[in-house]
Amino acid sequence: MTKVVLISGSLRAASVNSAALRAVRRIIAQTRPAASAVSLPIGRLPFYNGDVESAGTAPPAVAAARALVADADALVISTPCYNGAVPGVLKNALDWLSRPDGASPLAGRVAAVLSASPGSRGGIDAQPALLDLLDSCEAITVEHPPVAIRRAHQRLDKNGEMSDPEAVTALRELVDATFEAVAIVAEQRRSLRPALPPQRLPPDPVRTAPLARASAARAAAATRNAVRPSSSYEPPRSQEARAGAAYSAVPPSSS
Repeated sequence: MTKVVLISGSLRAASVNSAALRAVRRIIAQTRPAASAVSLPIGRLPFYNGDVESAGTAPPAVAAARALVADADALVISTPCYNGAVPGVLKNALDWLSRPDGASPLAGRVAAVLSASPGSRGGIDAQPALLDLLDSCEAITVEHPPVAIRRAHQRLDKNGEMSDPEAVTALRELVDATFEAVAIVAEQRRSLRPALPPQRLPPDPVRTAPLARASAARAAAATRNAVRPSSSYEPPRSQEARAGAAYSAVPPSSS
């Protein structure tokens, strides 16, 4: 059974990123009933402290988060964009999950990224940095056109759930790409590991395969694949440069 961990980078009760992940959970339940999807509440984690890490005993919330991720086949992370970057609470969670050195539960884990925002850019500016962070943690980031849900508050129904057809379609495609990546990685591990005697097993194959991508190449791919906004909107050039001129795969809502 494929296990997916959902991580929202927002702590707000009415977060549009959390709403997007609830939609992801429903999509998984509808399209892959044998799979499971659980949320990791990162707001419970303390601030990362190297002294605590060096003491050798992780705080209970950290130990539980690491165990949850270690048991998962994939992560789906939805982030807002705060001042052009990922929220501190999400960076803090990744810092904890990147440890201990050499045994991070993120290493070799498939990870898909999306963003949502009430604004016109859909949080896209946070995605390149988040993908680079995940690469640094040796996660396997899913190759997919960027999903950045703009005007996300307009895509919620009266119950606060993301039911907008365009948003749901984009999320379903991202889910499909994530499960495809999980299958590819599983096949790589099956094909590589039995070929060598136990004492000569290499590190996890995804940690030695050429899967890491330079941020410039990622930005260029995003530019090719993303849907640009209407000509009536001209983003600030500095933000456009940071995002690699990538825009939401979900066009602005007509409402």
